[in-house]
Amino acid sequence: MKPKEFHIYIYIGKKALYAIITVFAIISFNFLLFRILPGNPIEVLYRGAQLSPSAIDALYKQFGLNQPLWIQYFIYIKNTIIGNLGISYAYQLPVIDVLFPAIINSLILGIPATILGIYIGIWTGKIAGWKRNTMTDNLFTNISMILWAIPGYWLATLLILLIVLTGGVLPVSGMYTPGINYQSFFYRLIDLLKHLVLPLIVLTLLNYGQYTILMRNSLIDVTNEDYIISAKAKGVPDYLILNKHAMPNARLPIVSMIAINLGYLVGGLILTETVFSWPGVGWLIYSSILSRDYPVLQGAFLILAISIVISNFIADMIYLYLDPRIRYG
Repeated sequence: MKPKEFHIYIYIGKKALYAIITVFAIISFNFLLFRILPGNPIEVLYRGAQLSPSAIDALYKQFGLNQPLWIQYFIYIKNTIIGNLGISYAYQLPVIDVLFPAIINSLILGIPATILGIYIGIWTGKIAGWKRNTMTDNLFTNISMILWAIPGYWLATLLILLIVLTGGVLPVSGMYTPGINYQSFFYRLIDLLKHLVLPLIVLTLLNYGQYTILMRNSLIDVTNEDYIISAKAKGVPDYLILNKHAMPNARLPIVSMIAINLGYLVGGLILTETVFSWPGVGWLIYSSILSRDYPVLQGAFLILAISIVISNFIADMIYLYLDPRIRYG
């Protein structure tokens, strides 16, 4: 095996080991966090109901709450490994059956919002960085800073008020219009797209600002490098310097930001889905907090946390491909 290939395998192995250790730590923390929270979920779930002591004991056994904490921990680890995330207190269904539709709904909203935010942010950041200290740079930078600083909840509420004041041309809540018998899949899709517009705008704007600022600053750093200055001195056209020499290196920090930003996206999803009553993971987390549905909360946080770990691992692999300094050690 060549030394270069050996170094690459060592790098991948270390990153994979760190990811596995992190996932195990997340599972353990996820278990303990919801066991130390105040309140009894059984009492909350059946508040006001006249239950006999035997019925209460049966409920504790059903949800596995009658066991010592350390036994509950090992049962939780075993069940998590085989994909059994428990039974929802509120829905009386397997947690995975509750989470799966919500995950699909969040992906319908989150994926296009992320793609649009990244694409528009990189494009405007590229222009602002290349034309730094100009009116264009100031315009894009100020807009990005404002959008980055605005709380998502406030932005969503402001957009709803704007739509209402302009005659309610778009729906402001839910994923579909209730009570409609769709004649075909096409009409159902049109209704979905109408409901998607407002939360998509909010989530895209929340993503856009940080990518613009990061792209701008990264490009400015790259254009101050000697090889860029040398290319300008040789008379290389600006569009070639920008697209062939500067952008490939300036894009590298964006890869890390995309992976890290998944956690930020989750926060934006919770706020956006709650305001617009979009039935995704964010809305499910919010409603589960109110009902103290700990198994659903555990399952949601576990899946989201593991998604972030996997995203960071993928980002490391992309870095390995893009940056020869890592490959050659």
